[in-house]
Amino acid sequence: MDEKGAIRKDVWKKLEKFEVAVSPRPCYGKIPNFIGARTAARKILYLDLFKRAKVIFSTPDLPQKYLREYALYRKKTVIVPSQKLKEGFIILDPEKIDKNMYTYASTYRGALRLGERSQYLENITVNLIVVGSVAVTRKGGRLGKGDGFYDLVYAILRELRVIDENTFVVTTVHDYQIVDYIPMKSHDLPVDYIATPSELIIIRTTYRKPQGIIWEKLSLQEIQEIPLLSKLFGK
Repeated sequence: MDEKGAIRKDVWKKLEKFEVAVSPRPCYGKIPNFIGARTAARKILYLDLFKRAKVIFSTPDLPQKYLREYALYRKKTVIVPSQKLKEGFIILDPEKIDKNMYTYASTYRGALRLGERSQYLENITVNLIVVGSVAVTRKGGRLGKGDGFYDLVYAILRELRVIDENTFVVTTVHDYQIVDYIPMKSHDLPVDYIATPSELIIIRTTYRKPQGIIWEKLSLQEIQEIPLLSKLFGK
């Protein structure tokens, strides 16, 4: 097992041992849902960057559901990626969704049912990015569940020019998900803000964010599996 894999395993084990992981359990291999996820999400609400944001991109993970829900109630457009981007991006426009359905729309299943599909996100600027995490450091290092998909999605968003290096990235995690060290590579996505049930961490010095897709790190099969990636590769 590599160093990153060992860090993930330790975090998943700790969340299970102290029973702070919640359904779906066990949390191994997943972005873990955790006790206090709503409390952590509320800390983001008071940030000016959240208040100002008109369009928020969020990974579809369960613990970030509360931020998606809060965003819809505050009349912000929410965008989530479809599974492996097979259906492109899903756009949730609060003006086109019944207010009574916002909670459902904030789930991935609800987003698939109530959202609109878009491949290239034309004429859209994303103001804030919300990502799920398995582990983070107080210096902004971040680990996902190990498939590299969210790092790739970020790179695709950069290629589509809907975000830039100044677009803030936030995550919500349990305090047990904070670790001392994560080995970060050039394609790994760091975070600018970390909210836990007990604190809000503002990263003062962070890693450089990926500027776009690093094609040499992708196999032809990986490119062909994602229609949008294939189109970008062929340009």
